[in-house]
Amino acid sequence: MTSSSDRSPAVDAQKTATYEIRTYGCQMNVHDSERLAGLLEDAGYVRAPEGADGDADVVVFNTCAVRENADNRLYGNLGRLAPKKASRPGMQIAVGGCLAQKDRDTIVKKAPWVDVVFGTHNIGKLPVLLERARVQQEAQVEIAESLEAFPSTLPTRRESAYAAWVSISVGCNNTCTFCIVPALRGKEKDRRPGDILAEVEALVAEGVSEVTLLGQNVNAYGSDIGDREAFSKLLRACGKTEGLERVRFTSPHPRDFTDDVIAAMAETPNVMPQLHMPLQSGSDTVLKAMRRSYRQERYLDIIEKVRAAIPHAAITTDIIVGFPGETEEDFEQTLHVVREARFAQAFTFQYSKRPGTPAATMENQVPKEVVQARYERLVELQEEISWEENKKQVGRTLELMVAEGEGRKDGATHRLSGRAPDNRLVHFAKPEQQVRPGDVVTVEVTYAAPHHLLAEGPVLGVRRTRAGDAWEKRNAAEVAKSAGVMLGLPKIGVPAPLPVATSGCGCD
Repeated sequence: MTSSSDRSPAVDAQKTATYEIRTYGCQMNVHDSERLAGLLEDAGYVRAPEGADGDADVVVFNTCAVRENADNRLYGNLGRLAPKKASRPGMQIAVGGCLAQKDRDTIVKKAPWVDVVFGTHNIGKLPVLLERARVQQEAQVEIAESLEAFPSTLPTRRESAYAAWVSISVGCNNTCTFCIVPALRGKEKDRRPGDILAEVEALVAEGVSEVTLLGQNVNAYGSDIGDREAFSKLLRACGKTEGLERVRFTSPHPRDFTDDVIAAMAETPNVMPQLHMPLQSGSDTVLKAMRRSYRQERYLDIIEKVRAAIPHAAITTDIIVGFPGETEEDFEQTLHVVREARFAQAFTFQYSKRPGTPAATMENQVPKEVVQARYERLVELQEEISWEENKKQVGRTLELMVAEGEGRKDGATHRLSGRAPDNRLVHFAKPEQQVRPGDVVTVEVTYAAPHHLLAEGPVLGVRRTRAGDAWEKRNAAEVAKSAGVMLGLPKIGVPAPLPVATSGCGCD
């Protein structure tokens, strides 16, 4: 337990210290950043104005280690902050996340103006480490080798009033040859079901109407507590939570995707008809080299079963192009699965070496120009399929949860945006009646593009919700505060579907 003096930011009596968090990588990092924000606010900091761009008393980098050149980008960003730190007395810089867990002392050696380096297992120590660095006038590097406390026990500053992440496990027991996450996040550790449901119920009581169950390998939930059907039971239990309208989860692994999960999805009304199922490759040879414990036939069998049980399910995926040793025949097998599965969207990656992974030292690395050409062919095929699948939505009447910040052109087009039950993004004509993020509208789809739908006619119905009330209450409170409380963390809202080219880790 830390004393109040340990937890207080170093500011004079006339000023409240501000913070900024820059988040990179997967949903786990985004949710961790909510916790970091909660910790800092609990310690007395307030968020810097949106677009502060380093003009804060504390700048935190929550890093990702699985993308190519992640370290170069970090040190470039740190270098740009160095002159700001030199001209701003008392400013502190902290680096956490997967890259911090991996590089440890290297960060302070390359960027000696960094004050704190902390890992994925001890994010709760950030306020104490900042204070210690201030008092001792030297960098604090603290990397725990295993989880000190389940992160959900920490204070959390959630970015949405109507939708929330709920972490059900941390870590991963897989050994995929392209992925370094298990080495950085550790072995899988599951939360007790009662703790998860208590958090869900507390969120609903605050006005949240949608939760996304989150895990590095979410449907392996139960392996740590010895119950192979624990995940399907958890889905059904969420279905009994009064006031919880939508349940999603990400990301599952085909190895652990069992029939009882499909049945729970189909039979639980508030579990949404959406599934993100990482493929990575359609070639059995490449899947074996990746140490993926399923093959093409098994994967397509899962897709067929899901479609039989949930006909309107939107299925998305992750695909890696150009894994070491991938031949043209292997790549054609991937295209075959894409044609058969007819994904709503695909999260596609050109393979790049991740330092510390077995794949990085494999022979037969595929030439960059070959990878690029295959990638373009895959994207072209998936774009065609995404558009064709979206065209099937034209004429359908959908209930949308109104979203905040998801329609980049909403202001210019006088539209609003929302998410369908299957998580498709729909832009709709602004109704005369006021609607708020978290409210639900009924619309008819009139037009389809590859990555969104339009409902150009009048809104057919508006349902004001407790989630909308919660958004309105929070928004009024934020407006009432001084300007120095907003920060440019990613607006989570209803979690967006995975686009074709993105910054996630794709490691599931």
